[in-house]
Amino acid sequence: MDDSGLWLIGLGPGDLNQMSLSAQSAAKAAEYRFLEGYTALLPVDEMNQLESVIGSWELRMRSSVEHPEELLDLAQEHRVALLVVGDPLQATTHVDLQLRCLQRNIPCHVEHGISITTIVTGAAGLQSYRFGRQCTFAYPYGDYLPTSPLEVILENKDRGLHTLALLDLDPTGMGEGNQIPMTPQIAVDVLLKMASKLEVDVDDWLLVLCSDMGTKDARFTVGTTQQIASVSGGRIHCLLIPAELHDVEEAALARW
Repeated sequence: MDDSGLWLIGLGPGDLNQMSLSAQSAAKAAEYRFLEGYTALLPVDEMNQLESVIGSWELRMRSSVEHPEELLDLAQEHRVALLVVGDPLQATTHVDLQLRCLQRNIPCHVEHGISITTIVTGAAGLQSYRFGRQCTFAYPYGDYLPTSPLEVILENKDRGLHTLALLDLDPTGMGEGNQIPMTPQIAVDVLLKMASKLEVDVDDWLLVLCSDMGTKDARFTVGTTQQIASVSGGRIHCLLIPAELHDVEEAALARW
């Protein structure tokens, strides 16, 4: 193992038992450990256990990861681990860290983890090769609400492709703490507002709500737009918006 460098380490989807042995080993060997806390969230009970699994750590939010001079300065002389929920290369921010390390001749290693994007597609019963572009439902900021997520969904539907829609974690958009995962009710409200702007009827759409994936509390709920809006409970959610279903997919979704 290099004496210095940056390790981008995937923790898996939210259950530390799903963290790979090589990821645990790399994290334990690091001299500095930072948990990236704005692109995804670790459940509180798992966060409380993290130190016993890999050692002491500090939380890092958006500004210190997108402007990583302090992080890279440390990595030039020490073994530094950036711990990321899911897979570390699912976020463009972390790919940027790889490129910055390359520019500064800092060794950069990746320990991949199970990502929500690889779990939900197959686990729900939809065929993974029938998915189009992903999108993210962002919290509205005042009167501003981009319609690009719905445009992606409509484009996918036109091509017979399903859509995975991730839901925003931060009402402020700043990524500096106070993360509040978007609820199903707010997600549906965002969808309806986008639909109103684009003059699209989404009331009868079939949606699949995926809650707390990769944890013991994982749950799928299938229903219409308004049925999904009424779902309570769960911690972190995402949505699947199916295109026309094949017979096997229809039977698979009927389980939920």
